[in-house]
Amino acid sequence: MQLSHQLLLSSALLLAAVCVSAHNYKPGDDIQLYANKVGPFSNPTETYRYFSLGFCQPEDGARDKLEDLGEVLEGDRLVSTPYTIKFRTDIDNKILCQKKLSQSELKRLRQAVREDYYFQMYYDDLPVWGFLGKLEKLVKTGVRKEYLFTHFHFEISFNGDKVIEINVSSDPVRTIDISDGDSMDVEFSYSVKWKDTTITYDHRMDRYSRYSFLPQHLEIHWFSIINSCVTVLLLTGFLATILLRVLKNDFLKYTKDDESHPGDDAEETGWKYLHGDVFRFPPHVNLMSAMIGVGTQMLVVALCVFGLALVGVFYPYNRGGLLSSCVVIYALTATIAGYIGGVYYKMFGGTNWVSNVALCAVLFCGPVLLIFSYLNTVAIFYRDHQAASTTKLPHEVPPPTVIYTIYSILFIVFIILIIVTAFITVALTYFQLAVEDHRWWWRSFVCGGSTGLFVFGYCFYYYFVRSDMTGLMQTSFFFGYNGLVCYAFFLMLGSVGFRASLIFIRHIYRAIKCE
Repeated sequence: MQLSHQLLLSSALLLAAVCVSAHNYKPGDDIQLYANKVGPFSNPTETYRYFSLGFCQPEDGARDKLEDLGEVLEGDRLVSTPYTIKFRTDIDNKILCQKKLSQSELKRLRQAVREDYYFQMYYDDLPVWGFLGKLEKLVKTGVRKEYLFTHFHFEISFNGDKVIEINVSSDPVRTIDISDGDSMDVEFSYSVKWKDTTITYDHRMDRYSRYSFLPQHLEIHWFSIINSCVTVLLLTGFLATILLRVLKNDFLKYTKDDESHPGDDAEETGWKYLHGDVFRFPPHVNLMSAMIGVGTQMLVVALCVFGLALVGVFYPYNRGGLLSSCVVIYALTATIAGYIGGVYYKMFGGTNWVSNVALCAVLFCGPVLLIFSYLNTVAIFYRDHQAASTTKLPHEVPPPTVIYTIYSILFIVFIILIIVTAFITVALTYFQLAVEDHRWWWRSFVCGGSTGLFVFGYCFYYYFVRSDMTGLMQTSFFFGYNGLVCYAFFLMLGSVGFRASLIFIRHIYRAIKCE
């Protein structure tokens, strides 16, 4: 065991050394600039291949970069570009290519400019974004003109032998009007300027974090988290105190009744009256046991992902690492769903264990397969039949995706969610038993998982009120992916609420004497 740990540690150190050395360059070294995707700014999920708009391609043809599973799931398709950007080598003005745009290419570019299309590139694993063109409205006539940017300026910072930062800007003077015409000759060019910086290599990704987590807001975030923790602890303490007091009074009352009327058939009231029915098995035991098993698996997957994140596995350059880890961990924890589901299925008196195993296997994967098939169909159809949408004026581009690296905050919020779900479900279960309703099995699961339903309901508010997203493709992807996440939360939190209620009920009925 010790030898295996040493080999694992040595492999990790070797991999880290290789990753770091791969980013060391000498003056004049050629560093490939990869293009990833283009798409409308208001619809971040709607993305297309970079060369689908007819941009300049390398003379020897565009070459796809080898990508892992997570990058493919995220929709990344990195491909080589004709840009030649060498380490610490300035370029004043270099022609990229001279191209004759056809009628179909001009039509696609006009639509791209009207819909605020942006492009994403990677240089030494550093993302960079920019607009393809701009839309201008003539004040006198009110006519809108589409202008295509033909020159891009790359400003790159370095520290020693490492690339630290890259920015791209367009020259507002060097544009071409593509509003009219069936064909057009265009000359694309670019320039590069290198500058020294004091930012170290370890902090070169910090600038991307600031888009969603500004330094001046750090204390506010931590204050909010601490405030939430204190509030949850106080509410949990109050709820526990109230329940303990009520249960203590119930225990004293039932004990007093048993002592004052020994041997008499005194009428039982409250939750004690249900001692003969509270453990009566619920309907649809096969479905319920499968949902408990899959929900437990989701909880284990979430804890494993948080564990990997807290130890720094998802470093900024590991694109797609999070999705890859989720897929692998889900596959490795499939036995947990089958085992937990089988245990409860047997406890409920089930005998057809084959159907239970099959249900555990398809309960989550089935909806995932259906939604992915539908989204892929929509994506294929949408690539052939693109619908026009917004005509907003161009604006400054922030990164469309956010690099949120403070996993500790998310983990604390996740723990708070688990605690609140367990206590609230226990309280609701007690209130249900107090009115002599013994049907708590399914209700405890639904009460715990209702958070997922609430989040999915909030998605509708966010989509139609807070966002500018439009179109069938964006709507399908937004609600499809969020629906899967909310479904996973429903199963996970439902299993948490059910287990908490089961432990609570076993405890209170074990503490009293029932005939």
